[in-house]
Amino acid sequence: MNSSYQVVNPYSQELLGEYSFDNWDSVCEKLETLKQGRETLKNIPAFQRADILRRLAELMEEHAEQMAELITRETGKTISDSRVEMTRAVNAAIASSEESRQISGEALDSDAYGPARGKIGVVCWRPLGTILCITPFNFPINIALHKIGPAFAAGNSVLFKPGPQNTASSKLLVRLCYEAGIPENCLQMTVPEVSDMAALVAHSDVSAINFTGGTAAANAIAKAAGYKKLLLELGGNDPLIVMPDGNIEAAVNAAINQRFATAGQRCTAAKRLFIHDSVYEQFRDLLVEKSAALKVGDPMEDDTFVGPVIHQAAADEIRARIEEAIEQGASVALGNRYQDAFVYPTILENVSPDCELMHEETFGPVMPLCAFSNVEDIVPLINNTAYGLQGGVFTQDLSVIRYLFESLDVGTLAANDGPGFRTEHFPFGGVKESGVGREGIKYAIREMSFVKTLVI
Repeated sequence: MNSSYQVVNPYSQELLGEYSFDNWDSVCEKLETLKQGRETLKNIPAFQRADILRRLAELMEEHAEQMAELITRETGKTISDSRVEMTRAVNAAIASSEESRQISGEALDSDAYGPARGKIGVVCWRPLGTILCITPFNFPINIALHKIGPAFAAGNSVLFKPGPQNTASSKLLVRLCYEAGIPENCLQMTVPEVSDMAALVAHSDVSAINFTGGTAAANAIAKAAGYKKLLLELGGNDPLIVMPDGNIEAAVNAAINQRFATAGQRCTAAKRLFIHDSVYEQFRDLLVEKSAALKVGDPMEDDTFVGPVIHQAAADEIRARIEEAIEQGASVALGNRYQDAFVYPTILENVSPDCELMHEETFGPVMPLCAFSNVEDIVPLINNTAYGLQGGVFTQDLSVIRYLFESLDVGTLAANDGPGFRTEHFPFGGVKESGVGREGIKYAIREMSFVKTLVI
């Protein structure tokens, strides 16, 4: 008998559903189905895959409100945030459709190095096989599309493993994929027991793993995967830097939108703010004023900006980190309020660089503010973390932008925007423990393909 799990609304505590985990035999049957699907895909040329993905985008647009409401009920993120997620998911499907037509290689002449041998190398990209796509709770549909879309565009079959919390929205997504024309033997969804995940990752019919989530889970995946291709999008402890010549109001708005939206549960959230001391008080006062006006409450209401975090345990961990920072000398400029799974927007000053808020990723709506005088002094502080995903800086000085671009351990630096900047066709990923490989539709297609060369 399969064991079961419950999905509970983080806001209302309403039971949304009870589901059964897939047992190991069921997982293996799905992998066998997908193995057969690789043969099916050989008869679906790129232009047909593009048409299917474009139809998927249309279907997702038609069902966007239904899916946004499911996301909000499952995760507690605000309905406005879920609607933005659906817009981005539609864009990811469109981009996957367009990029599937653009997969191209190159021709190489062998006489570039002697002796000339009169050959030409025709370099092509080919699908890896079956991709295990593992997604987190916070952007359940958009992140799924950033995996399923390019995987299918490249000609791979997909085993989709969503977070259990997102079962209903993920099932709807899979149904729309089938309706759009993705054959069932090319896409299967599974929610196995945690105890079976290592065996799943190691299974010979899994060609590659595309995972978004935490470092501990990624380490377990890497240990079990052996020589499989890994595409890992992990956490971040992303800095937002404000220089004296930066647009203060724009920087404040970016900080709020990229830290307090989704209740701070974003890998690219602005988790550490470094403000030049000449504009520190101006920035802090405006930040506190605007943050205090944010509505915290029912995530289904259009004007709610901050909903609950995913569950009580997450709220307790965030609270513990805030309390640790206060014990080490931090002062509260705003917030430090809690109610069930709600953590109210919190702004801290004078935060010790040694506390967890500064060197670990905190998935919640809390901002530590740090004043600085010289930009060179903050680079070691920013780099003193296991993560290196993205960063943002507000300044009009190109030399500062270039200095930070070369000096910071990040995969992306956004000028005059926050570290949360992302768009579907840009490469996305980090360094150090922020991941391996790059997402972004075109780049993900390459990650889920291998190079094959014909010499003629």
